[in-house]
Amino acid sequence: MDEQKRTRQRRANGEESRRRILDAAVEVAAERGYEGTSIALVSKKCGLPASSIYWHFKDKDELIAAVIERSFDTWLSGWTVPDGDNPRERIVALAMQVAKTLLDSPDFLRLGLMLTLERRPVEPSARTMFLQVREQARLRLVDAIRDLAPGLSDGSVALLTTYAMAGADGLFIAKEIGGDSVDLVALFELHAHSLYDAAQRLSTSEGG
Repeated sequence: MDEQKRTRQRRANGEESRRRILDAAVEVAAERGYEGTSIALVSKKCGLPASSIYWHFKDKDELIAAVIERSFDTWLSGWTVPDGDNPRERIVALAMQVAKTLLDSPDFLRLGLMLTLERRPVEPSARTMFLQVREQARLRLVDAIRDLAPGLSDGSVALLTTYAMAGADGLFIAKEIGGDSVDLVALFELHAHSLYDAAQRLSTSEGG
């Protein structure tokens, strides 16, 4: 095997190890939360020595930050603003896309909400990562609202964006509590209709 092939093989092995570590961290954190997650537990779960984990991540905090970033990137890539002429239908379709991708990649929101609600003298970088990706989501949603509800003032767009994200957080928590008995997609569909009606009221108010 020539040097180029060996380099590619090492890179592939490294990427596979990183994926296994992140997958294991997701499982451990889902069971134990941020505080209960440790490098030792992740090592046991993924079957790789702790030295391999430390080769990829300097500590638990950096590992959880990477979990949040990977999950968010997967979620964000899974939805786009649908085309069409009917704003209500487009908002509903978008909300259902967001819900479905959230079911597939919930880890960034689950871990992020845990970290955000906890206060520490020194905030972990995982919390900072969540706030950064949440800001990306907010900006993406601002663009979607401007597309779906053109003409709204900056203040109304900001208000509607905050309302949309707060509602989504609450619905996600309801799903986490209720488990399979909660239909997240149906809840997001209902949420979308509420958002559309709210946008219409804001538009009418501004027009008056």
